[in-house]
Amino acid sequence: MNELSLIDWVMLCPLAWIVIGLVGIAFPRNFALISRVLFPLGAVCALVLAVLTLTSIVAGTQAVVLPLGLPDLPFHLRLDALSSFFLFLLGATSAGISIYAGGYMRQGEGTAPGLHCLIYHLFLASMAFVILADDGYAFMVSWEGMALSSFFLVTAEHRHAEIRRAGYLYLLIAHIGAVGILLSFGVMAGSTGDYTFDAMRAFPPEGIWPTVAFLLALFGFGAKAGLLPLHIWLPEAHPAAPSPVSAMMSGVMLKTAIYGLLRVSFDLLHAQLWWWGALLLVLGLATALFGVIFATVQTDMKRLLAYSSIENIGLIVVGFGLTLIFKSFMLPHLAALALTATLYHCLNHAFFKSLLFLATGSVLHATHERNLGKLGGLIHRMPWVAWLALIGVLASAGLPPLNGFVSEWLLLQSFLFTSGLPQGYLNMLLPVVAGAVALIAALAGFAMVKFFGIVFLGQPREETLAHAQDAGRLERIGLLWLGVGCILLGLLPNVVITLLDPVTRLLVDSGLSGAANNQSWWLLAPINEDRASYSPAIFLGSIVAFVPLVFWFVRRCYHGRMTRVDAWDCGFPLQTARMQDSAEGFGQPIRRIFSPFFKRTREHPSPFDAQPRYFSRVEDPFWYWLYLPIAKIVEHGTRLIAFLQQGRIAIYLLYSFITLLTLLVVTR
Repeated sequence: MNELSLIDWVMLCPLAWIVIGLVGIAFPRNFALISRVLFPLGAVCALVLAVLTLTSIVAGTQAVVLPLGLPDLPFHLRLDALSSFFLFLLGATSAGISIYAGGYMRQGEGTAPGLHCLIYHLFLASMAFVILADDGYAFMVSWEGMALSSFFLVTAEHRHAEIRRAGYLYLLIAHIGAVGILLSFGVMAGSTGDYTFDAMRAFPPEGIWPTVAFLLALFGFGAKAGLLPLHIWLPEAHPAAPSPVSAMMSGVMLKTAIYGLLRVSFDLLHAQLWWWGALLLVLGLATALFGVIFATVQTDMKRLLAYSSIENIGLIVVGFGLTLIFKSFMLPHLAALALTATLYHCLNHAFFKSLLFLATGSVLHATHERNLGKLGGLIHRMPWVAWLALIGVLASAGLPPLNGFVSEWLLLQSFLFTSGLPQGYLNMLLPVVAGAVALIAALAGFAMVKFFGIVFLGQPREETLAHAQDAGRLERIGLLWLGVGCILLGLLPNVVITLLDPVTRLLVDSGLSGAANNQSWWLLAPINEDRASYSPAIFLGSIVAFVPLVFWFVRRCYHGRMTRVDAWDCGFPLQTARMQDSAEGFGQPIRRIFSPFFKRTREHPSPFDAQPRYFSRVEDPFWYWLYLPIAKIVEHGTRLIAFLQQGRIAIYLLYSFITLLTLLVVTR
């Protein structure tokens, strides 16, 4: 009997997830088995997948054909450096989310536990097979499985009308995007009818058809990733879904779309045009700016994080576009730098955004509130959640020495070497994009300060918050796993860059591992030390050393000369929790500065109102600029079609007679 290859071992992990789901549906009401055994077992499988794919990144390409599917259409699977990296992202992130989900589950909430267990693990398995797929048929089957399973997870509490609406909107956009992906595969398959990726790799790079395939792929995968203007489902679906599902969708599922676009752009298509990259730069920048602006004005915890995910996807696409530009102008080292920043941010976002969504889940279970205006002071009641959420907030804000800073710093470093490009338009565009990226990073920090400050600091805004309980044991383990991941990814950038090197060499024929290996483990210099360098160890050591030094200096030099007094009360000695800065007040400057971005509804009280009321709502303008007009056009079209369906046999016979006469006239 032949020994199992590495790809066989990797395939066993999603198959194990399917088996775990089937065991769950076999015992649908055994809550203890599902929450305490099956979900932690799913986390173990995810951890095994992460370990296996760490090995497979440097192991070379392996392929296998499974006798599944339709006749003459078996499933082709392929494990290379690109798929290994995204499988590692899936395994490492879902390990923490799955163990958290076991503690998050509550009896009587939403879908039956066994059914939820089945759909959740089918969702994981579908994402794994999307990444492993090596033909269009297997890819689309797995892609649709991922879409359907995530739809049922989003609508787990389907008794609420707004949740059903969010789920149907998500499913609609997902299927529209799937049509774009299918058409892209059809273009690349050409006249051969062979939907294997090997056949698509032989697609000729000349002519207009590579551009058509790329644009269709951008549309399809952009719908899943949440790129403007196809983002509309994301801020609706994330708040509706249970928090572990929101974490999985934001942290992992959005990255499958990035994986698909990378696979098409750099692996299946051999032509990379500079204007493709310019298009992605503009689209990514618009998405990031739009997402971060809307994140700063949200009053719902999960909607704030959903718009923050849109912002981070935009930054990833900006790095993607810069990679395409460098690759098209035959600058492989700079392309490797931009691609490394892109992939690094994919991994970083998976960790810190999953951590934040899980933290909101714990807050939601403890307080039954998502509205920021009804929270506050939870750091005293939920210290575990608060301090671990602080790690995610600092990472999301891009502050050193955590992981979010490293990838954004590498992205900005990529812009510093663009002055010598042969295209004059790009030389003018890229400095503007770099400045906009810096602005987006600052606004992201603003949004995260608002999130953490309103939720965890200050005084409780509601009396019921006094009864809030901290996260349970399994929830703490999941949060701690992701929090430690954020720290390690920030402190060990050279290790991560070495891990990414086989991926960048596969896609752009260059890597940064040489620069990383030539430096000490604690110093990151992507080009050379003379141009730019960063040391998270020195930064962290400086903070650790400086704080006790200042404390000692103050105690030594000012001992006996300090007087403890109450903090300044701003002239309000009887200040209450209601007088604290609110989520609306915190975002007021942003609403004023960026007012053209918003569709705003306001209601101000007059001096004569017996019961004064203030109301303010910010809405996505794309609903009114794009989606509602399209909905009206579709509705009008369906009415015209319905007019033809009279239900009378005589009318249908008349249609048939007119059709026959038309055919006789045309074909004679």
